[in-house]
Amino acid sequence: LTGHTMSITCLRWSGSGLIITGSQDRNINIYTDKGKLIKTLKGHGHWVNTIALNTDYALRTGYFDPKKEDPETIEEKQEAALKKFKNIKGNKGERLVSGSDDNTIYVWDYENSKKAITRLTGHQQPINLLSFSPNGQTFASASYDKSLKIWDTQTAKFKTTLRAHVGAVYQVCWSSDSRLIVSGSKDSTLKVWDINAKKKLLFDLPGHADEIYSVDWSPDGRCVASGSKDKLVKIWTA
Repeated sequence: LTGHTMSITCLRWSGSGLIITGSQDRNINIYTDKGKLIKTLKGHGHWVNTIALNTDYALRTGYFDPKKEDPETIEEKQEAALKKFKNIKGNKGERLVSGSDDNTIYVWDYENSKKAITRLTGHQQPINLLSFSPNGQTFASASYDKSLKIWDTQTAKFKTTLRAHVGAVYQVCWSSDSRLIVSGSKDSTLKVWDINAKKKLLFDLPGHADEIYSVDWSPDGRCVASGSKDKLVKIWTA
């Protein structure tokens, strides 16, 4: 697929089968699954580093629900997966967010408009990663400014800032119940946060000997995996 003029830094499959790409050329391109470029979203003043959809968790996990037994038939599995997707998507359609080296986040109704819904400011340095909660109601941003910020999906309003890392925050992901997040940092630690609690930092998890580049929470909520510059993957029980 052509259309970008610099390196492609991130991409997503949407729930409607479109391919969404972010690039160092500052643009976000939307392609059909046949490779046709149908839309370019412009707004960022520097590289686009990360994109996320509010339906990411539903698309990743399909019918799986850690609180329920798996459906038995293919038809039941398809029905459960589609219901989960539609519940999160809601009436307003999929929401796309993008984070950039220009320190800002843009929120897009990409299916219906080339114009951003809003531009979110607050971070003092580039955005490394954006991640939606599994229920799609909230998203987190991780930044080189050593902080995480939590935002409301529907209103696009700022909710809170999480500070404790002493290095750039590279990674953030959510527990399956959308209550906790785990962050990974240049400071070689993982931190677990409860975004609704008064004392938001729950656990400080040292153990890696170098910067943490990748973090993921298992869909069943039981384990967190982290990968580091120290050449190790660690598994943590939730």
